[in-house]
Amino acid sequence: MSKVIIIAEAGVNHNGDINLAKKLIDKAAECKVDYIKFQTFITELIVDSSAPKADYQLAAIGQEKSQFDMIKELELSFDDFKILKDYCVARNVKFLTSVADLKSLERIEELNVDFIKISSGEVSNPLFLKAVAKIKKPVILSTGMATLGEVEKALEILTSQSLTKEDITILHCNTEYPSPMNDVNLNAMLTLRDAFKVEIGYSDHTVGIEIPIAAVAMGATIIEKHFTLDKTLTGPDHKSSLEPNELDAMVKAIRNIELALGNGVKQPSPSEAKNIPVVRKSIFTSRMIVKGEYFTEANLMVKRPGDGIPASQVEMVIGRQAACDIKANEKIDHKSIVW
Repeated sequence: MSKVIIIAEAGVNHNGDINLAKKLIDKAAECKVDYIKFQTFITELIVDSSAPKADYQLAAIGQEKSQFDMIKELELSFDDFKILKDYCVARNVKFLTSVADLKSLERIEELNVDFIKISSGEVSNPLFLKAVAKIKKPVILSTGMATLGEVEKALEILTSQSLTKEDITILHCNTEYPSPMNDVNLNAMLTLRDAFKVEIGYSDHTVGIEIPIAAVAMGATIIEKHFTLDKTLTGPDHKSSLEPNELDAMVKAIRNIELALGNGVKQPSPSEAKNIPVVRKSIFTSRMIVKGEYFTEANLMVKRPGDGIPASQVEMVIGRQAACDIKANEKIDHKSIVW
């Protein structure tokens, strides 16, 4: 299989501080992820001042600030992201950002990102999807909160221009922070793959690292996971994010799963081939056999080592005659048999 793309979702865990964002980049690079992803937005274009906060946001930061004020404090400028993109290059980790408003989307080319990342909140936004389709870059589409029909409509819009399904990877996602295990529904990722014949991945908001690892074992080609420098920091997403040591463990586990999945061909591996003569069995006599006597199940047995006539050939030997006298408990060879 191709290498799984691992995206460390810094999101807004920089708390509106570019220096904290750089520290997140440093840790993502140390953990050897493929991409670190931020969120680029203009608050006034994505949320109205009357918008309520989600339950997980209320739990994380309380009721004092409106959703608008909370998000405004987490906003970085486009010039900030240009600086962060250059910093990513210097730290040898790829930069990615999701955008949620048309003005930010217009400027995405200036950052020369590899993908346009569409967050779950935009799956049902045809104006945004049409604008993405015109950019003609590969797309990663998160599908939290969406029905299969809504995903189908989004794909229809994205492929209405020059994009094809080969340009699009769909991420299964649950947008509750943290996601309850009984709501993860990883099998829905396979439903998306089978329904739309596209590459699939998983954007994870569960506690811990086992679910993204399981998603890779099930065929995910992209994994996205929130991370933070410290879960105790103030902000809406920190508590549901991985700290660097956890992110490092997840990356290592996913790379091990990649190796373990292999090529799917059922054959002895190079490491175990040497065990064949040790563990498998050869044909032995179970008692003294005289020349001309027929080999039967009664006078033959199989046991280790497997460096003689293989046990798998015992039925070819049964019914043939002994070419010479053979002692009891002796490994027979081809010269001992009348062929």
